Amino acid sequence: MNDTQQQRLQAAGVGAKRLLQPLLVFVALMWLVEIFDWLLFNGALDGLGILPRQVAGLRGIPLAPLLHGSFGHLIANTLPFLALGALVRLRHSRQFVTVSLIVIAVSGLGTWLFAPPHTVHIGASGLIFGYFAFLLVAAYYERSPGALGLALLVIVFYGGLLWGALPQGNNISWQGHLFGLIGGALAAYAVAPRRIQIKIDPQ
Repeated sequence: MNDTQQQRLQAAGVGAKRLLQPLLVFVALMWLVEIFDWLLFNGALDGLGILPRQVAGLRGIPLAPLLHGSFGHLIANTLPFLALGALVRLRHSRQFVTVSLIVIAVSGLGTWLFAPPHTVHIGASGLIFGYFAFLLVAAYYERSPGALGLALLVIVFYGGLLWGALPQGNNISWQGHLFGLIGGALAAYAVAPRRIQIKIDPQ
């Protein structure tokens, strides 16, 4: 391996680290919260999630993505969060924080307003559904080969997520999923670049 190849590999490694670092930090925080909740609080931290139409439940909007009902719940969310989050970072790294905040706010507030009373809603699923919708709607606005190819890839691997936004039982917060999709679409509308169309008026 010559010096040029080594430099390219090092540059690729630095780029990958920069791409994944905020996602890995957030995942580490989710795991630390779940471990501490299991060891010290016997799951009581889950009560800090979104409580529909209760003033105290509003605190759950920023906290819910960090809370999970079990390690199985957390494991199920970790990989899609990393995969879809990395794709958002890849195409829109500068807007990643803005996109995430919009999704958290819309998903959380929608859940708080419309979910059934006397329930608690937790988990990073709203973010996952938001990233999914963002990538698809951003591709619609951008209409570049890269964005459209990425959207197709997302549909192939994660298109089944859409079923999770439909009403269902099994203690699944489908409201968080649905409003996560809406939040992702709104985030794409807010930050995605538009394809420039030049129209020439006939003389």
